[in-house]
Amino acid sequence: MSDTGLPPHLTRLTFHGPLSDARAAQLVARLVRHSPASVLDIGCGWGELMLRVLEAAPGAKGIGLDLNADDLARGRRNAGERGLDGRAEFLEESATGTTRGPADVVLCVGSGQALLDGEAGRESAGDGTPLSATAAALRALRTLVAPGGRVLFGEGFWQRTPAPDELGAMWPGARADDHLSLATITEAATAAGFRVEWIETATEEEWEHFESGYLADVEEWLAVNAGHPLAAETRNRVDRHRASWLRGYRGVLGLVYLTLIPVA
Repeated sequence: MSDTGLPPHLTRLTFHGPLSDARAAQLVARLVRHSPASVLDIGCGWGELMLRVLEAAPGAKGIGLDLNADDLARGRRNAGERGLDGRAEFLEESATGTTRGPADVVLCVGSGQALLDGEAGRESAGDGTPLSATAAALRALRTLVAPGGRVLFGEGFWQRTPAPDELGAMWPGARADDHLSLATITEAATAAGFRVEWIETATEEEWEHFESGYLADVEEWLAVNAGHPLAAETRNRVDRHRASWLRGYRGVLGLVYLTLIPVA
C-alpha cells in the first residue's frame, strides 16, 4: 500500500502495454542498428522502451513527451537509477504539433492520439477522402523522423470484426470503426511515406501479462482494504475493466508493432 493509503500505481508493469522483455530486446536491437543519435518518444509514459534504446545506443540522447506527471516522474527516477539522467529528458507537454523532431528513432506505441488535435477524420488524404486517426498519426510521424531513421509505431487493430455484444462490453461508446484491420494500417503506413521493415503483433500471453499486471496492485489492495472509503468505487472500476477485457476485446483487439523506414 502507498503512503497515501491508496493502491500503488502500475508497479507490476515494466511496459505500459502488451510487450514482453524478449520482444522489447528484439525491437531495440532493430532500432539501434544504424547507431541513432536522437530518440523521440511520443506519449512516453515512464519511457521504459526509450531508456532501453538509450542503453543500447550509448551516443544517443532521448526526449519523452507525455501529460501524465506521475509517469514522467517515474521515468526520471528510472533514468537516474540507470545512469541515464543526463541523456534522457522527460517533458510534460503535448505532442500535438511538436517541434521536437526530427529524431533518428521515433517511438509511438499506443499513443497515436497524442499527435492529433481532434481534427483527425477531417483532414483530407488528397482526394477528398477523410483520413482515419491512424493515417493522420502516421503522417505526423513522417514529419518527425530524420532521413534514414526508424519509427516504431504500436497501434491497436481488429483481429476480426467485433460482434455487437463484444462492442457493448468494451469501453463506453465502442464502435466497429474505432480500429482498422492490420492490412489497412500497413497500407496507411506506406501511404504516409514509409516502407514497412518489420511487422509483429502482441501475443495472447503478452496481453494476459499486461491486463493482469494493470490490475494486480489494485486487486492486492482491495483484498486487504475492503472497508476503505474508496474500496467500493475502486472495486467497481476494476471489475468493469476486467469484464471489458474478458467479455469484450480479448481475442478481438490486437496490437501491432510496425518498424517503419521513411522513404527518401
